[in-house]
Amino acid sequence: MRMKRTDEFRSEAVRIALTSGLTRKQVASDLGVGLSTLNKWVTAHRDTEVVSD
Repeated sequence: MRMKRTDEFRSEAVRIALTSGLTRKQVASDLGVGLSTLNKWVTAHRDTEVVSD
């Protein structure tokens, strides 16, 4: 069954993916989400304040 993730979870996942130095594959695995899902979140958040911090 799919779990609905909160906006805060998604934003934090994007921040980690972009700033941690880990591969997106590793971040996705660590957070328990699919790589394609994480990539979609990064793309969706590309123009938000999450990326510019």
